[in-house]
Amino acid sequence: MAPVSLPDEVRAACAWVMEQARHVRVVEGEVEGYAEGLAGDAAVEPASETSMGDDAEDAAGFAICMNAINFGSGWWPTIRKRPDLSGYGTMAAGVRDRFAALGAWTAGELAEMNAAAVAKPLGQDPGHPLMTEFAAALRDVGAHLLAEHGGRHLGVVEGIGTLPDLAARFAGWDAFADVSSYEDREVPFFKRAQLAAADLHRTGVADLPGGRRLTAFADNLVPQVLRVDGVLRLDPGLTAAIEAEDLLLHGSPQEVELRAAAVHAVELLAAATGGALAPAQIDGALWNRGAAPRYKSRPRPRSRNTAY
Repeated sequence: MAPVSLPDEVRAACAWVMEQARHVRVVEGEVEGYAEGLAGDAAVEPASETSMGDDAEDAAGFAICMNAINFGSGWWPTIRKRPDLSGYGTMAAGVRDRFAALGAWTAGELAEMNAAAVAKPLGQDPGHPLMTEFAAALRDVGAHLLAEHGGRHLGVVEGIGTLPDLAARFAGWDAFADVSSYEDREVPFFKRAQLAAADLHRTGVADLPGGRRLTAFADNLVPQVLRVDGVLRLDPGLTAAIEAEDLLLHGSPQEVELRAAAVHAVELLAAATGGALAPAQIDGALWNRGAAPRYKSRPRPRSRNTAY
């Protein structure tokens, strides 16, 4: 019997959560019609902030490092943003400028990373709690590169057969940890581990099959788009908390259900397209939609954590 892949573990756990859910549900009657309108948005590749020039080692380093710190959305209102850029866009621009000027962080530099060293290229206050979290994630990346991959970013891809296998490799690192608990059961999401694998594929340094098997990348924007569009229905208390811009507790039933509902809804949408669109493609389509005023004008779910 073949082992269950990481994406299959994620989709099975999210489907189970939705069977128990009390605060969020997928409005299944909306799925088929909504799926019909996704093709145009899915044809547009999401704007990539994880590409970095032609050097394969630098490109791999940028995708790995940026996904290792691809969290902090709950803190975005408290950080300094570059003009016309989102919180994540600000972080990506800072790392890109640093890489363009000095090359990718070496494994040794990553292993010694501290809050001040990561805050400087990002243009942030080193005392901000997010900088401490970023530094810890990058130190973990450096430690794995040194111990397991000869200090090379590209070494992470070597010996891997599929993108789900690559995601599973990342999932074993503390920097990419993303498992919640619901009703005493572990619920894996591994948003950033899967996205790192997908981004390495997009940059051309991980030419591996299996991208269609990845799940949606569970964060707070995809649930926002789906709730605004009526595919997700939230109970009044959760809706009120989001609209009041209250922070959701990471790992709370409401926050886990939101993420699980987004993953499960995307699986239903993919099935409704007859397989024409894979979950990751639908995720990209919803991400594209999320930039529109219809979604940005409404408060989105926010939680301070290292998952997204």
